[in-house]
Amino acid sequence: MAYYENSLEIEANLDGSELSIGIVMSRFNIDVSEGLLGACMAELRKYGVKDSNILLVTVPGALEIPLTLQKLALSDHFDALIALGAVIRGDTYHFEVVSNESTSGITAVQLDMGVPIANGILTTETEDQATERMSQKGAGAARVAIEMANLLMKLDDIAQ
Repeated sequence: MAYYENSLEIEANLDGSELSIGIVMSRFNIDVSEGLLGACMAELRKYGVKDSNILLVTVPGALEIPLTLQKLALSDHFDALIALGAVIRGDTYHFEVVSNESTSGITAVQLDMGVPIANGILTTETEDQATERMSQKGAGAARVAIEMANLLMKLDDIAQ
């Protein structure tokens, strides 16, 4: 741990070697979702998460992600969870509903269950935008999951 002006500071820890990670991926807009997944998996491995400590679950779409995350969180097997998918604007209001409700559900599960969830669901205007952002978003979700899992464990240690 470091100190900032004589105050204890918990620094970011990206060591994933002892972590167990669950990933829930939407199969809707599958090409983008698989791009997110590829970048996410590469980043998890880069930071030491073992393949044997990663579980991938796929669901039909973004609205099914929160319930699946909740089920994984209830298992007490995962240090962090990752949501992956793409919601791309169409011609109807459905885009707003799916974007808002999936995000709201993910936040609720995270807060209710106390398990960090990295939201790697892209919400874009076009498929080209999603394709452009998928590598960065997938890798970012992996780093967030690792950092938050380590942070919450450190906070648990401090609280005891």
